[in-house]
Amino acid sequence: MQDITLVLLGAGSASRFKLPPKKQWLWMGNQPLWLKVADEFQTIYPFKDTIIVSSAEDIMSMSNFADYRFVQGGATRQASLKNALEQVATPFVLVSDIARCCLDHAMIERVISAKKNNSCVVPTLNVVDTLYYAERPIDRAATKIIQTPQLSCTETLKVALAGEQEFTDDSSAIASQGGAVIFVEGSPKAHKLTTVEDLAKLPCLERPSQRALTGFGIDIHAFETGKEMVLCGIKIDSPFGFKAHSDGDVAIHAVIDALLGAAGLGDIGEFYPDTSSEFKGADSTLLLKDTLQRLTDLGYVIGNVDMTIIAQTPKLMDYKKRMRFNMAKLLGLTPNLVNIKATTAEKLGWIGRKEGIAVEAVATLYYYDWTEQ
Repeated sequence: MQDITLVLLGAGSASRFKLPPKKQWLWMGNQPLWLKVADEFQTIYPFKDTIIVSSAEDIMSMSNFADYRFVQGGATRQASLKNALEQVATPFVLVSDIARCCLDHAMIERVISAKKNNSCVVPTLNVVDTLYYAERPIDRAATKIIQTPQLSCTETLKVALAGEQEFTDDSSAIASQGGAVIFVEGSPKAHKLTTVEDLAKLPCLERPSQRALTGFGIDIHAFETGKEMVLCGIKIDSPFGFKAHSDGDVAIHAVIDALLGAAGLGDIGEFYPDTSSEFKGADSTLLLKDTLQRLTDLGYVIGNVDMTIIAQTPKLMDYKKRMRFNMAKLLGLTPNLVNIKATTAEKLGWIGRKEGIAVEAVATLYYYDWTEQ
């Protein structure tokens, strides 16, 4: 019976993780961590629906990987969960954290098997160390370590979270309303990924694939008299620049498209639309910087970039080295990994008539190898 919705929480900033990618975007083989967790849950139980809670920015990327339901998170875990619960139509909801990424199937089955109306089922571990509270020892036999996933009666949980009080987990909220909390045996495997040191405690994590990802980009801009020309972030001596919503740096635009293409993230217009006043006259080097941060957050590393500038005018031979070195600096690469070629259109077509410029670019990406940290 499909009476349970799975909610996976991953809207946090991962500020304690201290690696370039967000922890939910560590790659396992050819899958990011969040997708590996979501897909593995599907092998345990036939959930009616699966909801993944994340930031608006991450959801733009996640939606390219799978057709799960995505919900934007809030400022706190509780706010994120409340957003998800608005989309839950099943009588029960199983809530887990993406960061609790090594799934113990038997433990999860124990949680699901114990479901009961007006209750919350919680996996727990016994405390084995001595505990002190306010400088006084307490009876560790009377304490428990609480884990996720937790299975709750949906309506009971919605009511429990309706007020202003903040709770650290679902069971605390339900207990505050007099609901039953059912304890089942937890699992040491269900360790939560919080810091870099936790990676060594999670044997289920596999090394990212070493495959190269290739993307192609192309951009075209007509000339506009009286506007400054910029290519690869370098000012070009010319009586005209580019007709464009931004500064029109056609080379950087092509590179951004190639990078987004390699990551499977769509195109430049989806992130920096020319219909938005925010990007009117924008410095394209800043758009590139934003793209690079996005790729870093999602666990990608740039391999190399190659571009061809097709222009009848202006002559670019004297600028090529400066453009190469500036692009290398912008991309965080050594100059030998950024290649710039310039050619004419042999006086053919609109480029040959000196009406504009076209640039084609190819970029390769690799998955960030967190195992080497």
